[in-house]
Amino acid sequence: MEDVVLLVGAGTFAPVTAETVGGHGMHAELMSSRRACVERVGRHVESRSPIVAMGTTSVRALESMYWFGDMPIFGTTQLLIVPKYPFKMVDAIITNFHQPRSTLLMLVSAFLGGTPQDLFNVYQEALDRGYRFLSYGDSCIFARPSFFER
Repeated sequence: MEDVVLLVGAGTFAPVTAETVGGHGMHAELMSSRRACVERVGRHVESRSPIVAMGTTSVRALESMYWFGDMPIFGTTQLLIVPKYPFKMVDAIITNFHQPRSTLLMLVSAFLGGTPQDLFNVYQEALDRGYRFLSYGDSCIFARPSFFER
């Protein structure tokens, strides 16, 4: 396990109010990592070993690493992950349940792939079972099909 730090700003929790995703301005967030982490993640990618992210912020930091070509020890990202995003680094995510119209929920929806109904079904199950939402709530794991093919 390695630490990838993304300092979450208030914008993460602000609802998306734009009519289209492209109209939503993603705020910049600071991220950092140790060189050993960058090297280890690189080895996982080369060997096609699965990468499991703990939380949406880790997903954004790891996916930003791909677009940077390497993760800086310290930098910023404004990566907005929405449905049809082509994940390059993360194979599974452990995350809690998020609010409607949030960038966090869009990221989970992108990770699930499929249709909005797929995400609705997951959330309906959580509601039916009384799961708790937000940062101190219950969590679940989502894995891409490629996770099981390795």
